[in-house]
This record gives sequence, structure tokens and C-alpha cells, in this order.
Amino acid sequence: MKRVMLAWLVTAVFAGEALAVEVMHWERRPLAIPLPVDEERIVTLDRNVRVGLPPALANPEVLRVQSAGGVLYLKAFETFETQRVRVQDVESGDVLLLDLSAGEGVSSEEILVVDSRESSPASSSSGSGGAKTVSTPPSSAQASGTAAQRASTTPVPVLLTRHAAQSLYAPQRTIEPLRGVSRVPMRLPESLSTLLPSLPVTATPLGAWRLDGWMVTAVKLENNDRRRAFELDPRWLQGDFYSATFMHPYLAPRGSVEDTTTVFLVTRRGGLDRALIPLEEADDAEEGAS
Repeated sequence: MKRVMLAWLVTAVFAGEALAVEVMHWERRPLAIPLPVDEERIVTLDRNVRVGLPPALANPEVLRVQSAGGVLYLKAFETFETQRVRVQDVESGDVLLLDLSAGEGVSSEEILVVDSRESSPASSSSGSGGAKTVSTPPSSAQASGTAAQRASTTPVPVLLTRHAAQSLYAPQRTIEPLRGVSRVPMRLPESLSTLLPSLPVTATPLGAWRLDGWMVTAVKLENNDRRRAFELDPRWLQGDFYSATFMHPYLAPRGSVEDTTTVFLVTRRGGLDRALIPLEEADDAEEGAS
């Protein structure tokens, strides 16, 4: 089996306009975030994270969590009491704690989490009365500057994955510009039978983008089993990838709303067509796993 470097990074990146943003300052104390029922609430962290859910919230019928390039999309489907959620920065390993609860009549206003260690004196003074302040969104010039600063320090695979996710699923006006990126031909068959040979999944390539010698390919995954759901683990992928990023952490049984997701595969020195394991090797690997 060829090497696969695991990365839990971006899943999809969407940006939205809002009239106001609630700012919460992370000061090593858990942040209390109430969620409305049946309505999504966005929490911007500006860092790639992985989310650890307690057993009470691990059921997708209770809470849906999507991590998207530093943004959490949280949607509660029923009310629940306060539960502590562990959020870890993928790159630094830092841990942030969220106390989530859900109830009727709760605001769905977007939340921006600011690390107090990194905030400027001006921004700190705006929150002198407590842990939360309300501010208006940055101007387009400020947003461009922030995006450029982030791009200068963010690894290319992360930038590419985020751009691909935005290109496929975000409104055109919200896609962050990424200098030098280009969409390229995939040179792939309509279905990638060797990508996940051990699972009853159909893998369909959607698009590919290149930047600075790196390439990311988006592949749609569809569960063909009407009875079973699957947790998605990059270790099940067969191929020579730098990183693999799933939009959702699992696939629900076929016929349900969540039976389809997308995986973003980053490769170097060639596209996905050169990174996939030949059919014969994939068959051998599947037999060995069984």
C-alpha cells in the first residue's frame, strides 16, 4: 500500500454576510454557545480544527457539526442541556473548549472567536465589559488584507483544499481570491473503483485545481448500502496522497439525506491519475485487509 499522509483539515468553506457578529474572547475558559433548533449557527475560529463530541452529541440526529477551513457550522435538531465539546487546532495542537446547548428562541447570529493572546489593545478595549462584544463585519479592504496575511502563512495544501471547497459549494461572490491557482483537467474515469475498494462506495471525480506544484482533486462519495452507515477514515483510502479531507465524518445509509459527501485529495508532482493504486494492487490490498 502506498503512503497516505492523514490530515483533518477543511471540509467545505462557505462565507455569509451578516449585519452583526458576536465576538467571544477565548481566555482559557470554556465558551458557552447556545444553538437554535433546526437552524445553523456559524462559529468562526480562523484555524483548521478537529472536533471531539461527547457521546450525547455524537448522534447526527441530535447535532450536525461541519468543520470548514476555520469555521464551524453547528445545527441542532433537538434541544439538549449543556455539553462540553473539545476543539483542537490541527496545526498547533491547542485545545479550545465549547459548552454547547440547544433550545428554542436562541439567536442564530454568527460568532467570531478571538484568542485574547493575539488580540490587539484596541480590540481588547472593545470587550472590556465581558467576554462578548458585538461588532460589524470588516470592510472589503480589511477582508482582503486579512486574506492576504493568512495566505502568506497558510500551507499551500490547506489553501488549495479551501479554494476547491469554496469553488464547488460556496456562492461565487464569497470565494476568496487565491493568486496563481488554476482549474486543470483531471484525466480520470467517471468512477474511481480503487479509491475505497473495501467499502460499498461510488467515487466520482468532480474537479481539480493546481497551485505551486500541488494539486487537489474533489471526489464525490456515495454510499451504496441501504442498511449500513460508515465512519470515514483516511486510512481506508488507497493511493499516494499528501492529505485527505472529508466534508463530513461519515456516510449515512443510501437513500438518506447524508448518504453523499466529498473528499478533497491533495497530491504533489502529478494529479490523482498518477496517485491512485492500480486495480491489481488495490485488489491485493483488499484481500489482505479481509
